[in-house]
Amino acid sequence: MTDHRPIDFRHARPEARSEGFRPDIAASLDKVRAALGDLRFGSITLTVHDARVVQIDVTEKTRLNG
Repeated sequence: MTDHRPIDFRHARPEARSEGFRPDIAASLDKVRAALGDLRFGSITLTVHDARVVQIDVTEKTRLNG
């Protein structure tokens, strides 16, 4: 079963780091934001091991008008 909960990026604000926010999560969010900024159509898949993002897969779709 796949859980499709939306990610609330508001918690990634810089001041949250001083409130116990994990720097590894902040770095992962920065990379996901960069991937989202470059993606027009497609998907992003995160692989998590031991509560840490270890891999980010970006699949871009190209639509051809034919």
